[in-house]
Amino acid sequence: MKLSSSLFALLCLVCEIVSIALFLRGFFPVPVKSSLSAQSTESHVPAEPQTGSEPNTSKVPEPLFKRVVIVLIDALREDFVFGSDGRRFMPYTSHVVERGSSHSFIAKARPPTVTMPRIKALTTGSIPGFIDVVMNLNSPALLEDNLIWQAKSAGKRIIFYGDDTWVRLFPKHFLEHDGTTSFFVSDYTEVDNNVTRHLDGTLKRDDWDILILHYLGLDHIGHISGPHSSLIGPKLMEMDDIIKKIHASLISKESEGTLPNLLVLCGDHGMSETGSHGGSSEPEINTPLVLISPAFRRKVGFEKPGVLEQVDLTPTLALGLGLPISKNSVGHLIPAVFEELSLREQLRLLQINGHQLSRLLQDSNPTFHKEAGYEQFRVAEKSHGSWLKLYLDGNTSEVLSNMGKKVLKQYLEALKAMSSALSKQLGKYDMYSMIMGMIFILQVLFCLMLAMPEALSREAVVDVPLASSLLSLPFYLLCLFGSALHVLVCTSTGGTCYLCSLPWVLVFTVILLSSAFTCALVSMAARRMPASNKTPAKGSDWTLSELDALLLIGTVGHTLSLGSSSFIEEEHQTWYFLLNTLCLAIFQDVCRKYFREQRHRGEERDEGPLLPSSTEEGPSFSPAVELGMSSGSEKWLALATPLLTLTCCRLLRSLNQTGVQWAHLPDFGHWLNR
Repeated sequence: MKLSSSLFALLCLVCEIVSIALFLRGFFPVPVKSSLSAQSTESHVPAEPQTGSEPNTSKVPEPLFKRVVIVLIDALREDFVFGSDGRRFMPYTSHVVERGSSHSFIAKARPPTVTMPRIKALTTGSIPGFIDVVMNLNSPALLEDNLIWQAKSAGKRIIFYGDDTWVRLFPKHFLEHDGTTSFFVSDYTEVDNNVTRHLDGTLKRDDWDILILHYLGLDHIGHISGPHSSLIGPKLMEMDDIIKKIHASLISKESEGTLPNLLVLCGDHGMSETGSHGGSSEPEINTPLVLISPAFRRKVGFEKPGVLEQVDLTPTLALGLGLPISKNSVGHLIPAVFEELSLREQLRLLQINGHQLSRLLQDSNPTFHKEAGYEQFRVAEKSHGSWLKLYLDGNTSEVLSNMGKKVLKQYLEALKAMSSALSKQLGKYDMYSMIMGMIFILQVLFCLMLAMPEALSREAVVDVPLASSLLSLPFYLLCLFGSALHVLVCTSTGGTCYLCSLPWVLVFTVILLSSAFTCALVSMAARRMPASNKTPAKGSDWTLSELDALLLIGTVGHTLSLGSSSFIEEEHQTWYFLLNTLCLAIFQDVCRKYFREQRHRGEERDEGPLLPSSTEEGPSFSPAVELGMSSGSEKWLALATPLLTLTCCRLLRSLNQTGVQWAHLPDFGHWLNR
């Protein structure tokens, strides 16, 4: 089939766009969404499971806290609070963590560890994807069900000071706000002073229920000079004074007969050893979470912080404020926050959270009934109903207490299992769509390479042998193999892949076209190969040397390594390896050529030295002559050059550690800065 070059280019462009779209469809997982209306309401709260004659309770439990202050310090690493830096620079916070009425945790933030996706995670309870990194530059209003919307709908008065990303995400949600821009990275003083200047007046007022403070100075210092900068200490001391001031104000507002207040200290993400963030290294994803309230029992000594997911804060704050849990939240309650409540109240809160997670699991996973967490929740809810019936009947035996503790444990295990299953689904790639998209892209690229001479010729016509391919045996074999592979993948994955959800007619058509295209590519490649009976002209034959093969294999290998995000962060390591290997190969080649020349000078006169000398005919460049060295010294210059190159490369690598994994190691750059 002959096509004009313009039509051929257009078809290739369309195929390339469709292939890239298919790849991106697999690379960016579809977010988990609930089938409920736009936002959760009290009507979505399940009834309390009981089998007695009394009416079921189907309302959100009463709030546990009167006021909530959230202090979010951007790029706050967990070792800044719980490590040696915390005891040194944040003494008051460390004292409250170790001896006060508080609960402390290490909250893991899922990548991408960028501010806007993390704010979404903290307010919606869902896990944003990498596409939100692009949206971080111009954050639109958040329409998804979230904690801020629920609080405003319930009549809560919210005040916000800090990063203006919150103002863009939640327009018209705050009673009062003052946003600060995050793009002046060199400013780490005024950006925090603009938040703190409102603090004294706001803490004295009684016209608010939720106060959110987002400090950016620590993140800016990290971007400027890293986590071990001398500026980190004073900034942490400044944050410690703010925590002390807020805590003292909340304690002074406490009174008998009123609900306690809650102070939340957290970070949106951590900070790598270079001061950046966005990846998945431990310093970037581990953030502190400290909950301080008179409602908690006072600690008698240091307790090692527990580990939880950052999204677990969302349902905990929602039920703590007496609000419905956001419908797309994948987090589960933090049980330590509610441990002072009665057993019935604890079971009720866990049942509400479990019902929300099970509903989300049903809407997002066709095989939800096979999930262990879903089955555990159903068993726990049934046991909860049996326990509640005995409780309402006035049974006060120890057996009832043990039964209630068993139901509590069942609920906790079920919530963790369902939350884990939903989180894995959000981070799971559609590998089938990604692989097929890459195959189609490579087919188009090879077709362009093979058709380039014809497309650029005077006739500008490309001959694509599709018609002849349809009558070949390999075409039918490829169709059969493709269909069998599709059936195997769809049955083994349970039909969760995007291609498995498409109609069979469409999928089989794509398999036919791809098989025909593959056969056509083979035919086009066969036409480009020289005939075996033709003798190439002298000087026109080309052979692949060892160095050529090394360069080709190294380039292809480096290109393939970019398919992994961890290799992208450390791509320079492959260049280091290839450069060292190339220098050693050249050194071996030089040794072989020069020493073989000395031994077999008469037999191998045709093979000249690797570095040309002045004895050759015609003008040529000789390093030995240019440097004023004798011709005999040229051999030693050629032998020393690769070794000198290896030495220089090693010195350059030690000048400044790059990447993520080894950025904390000492180097010449650290020594020069001192």
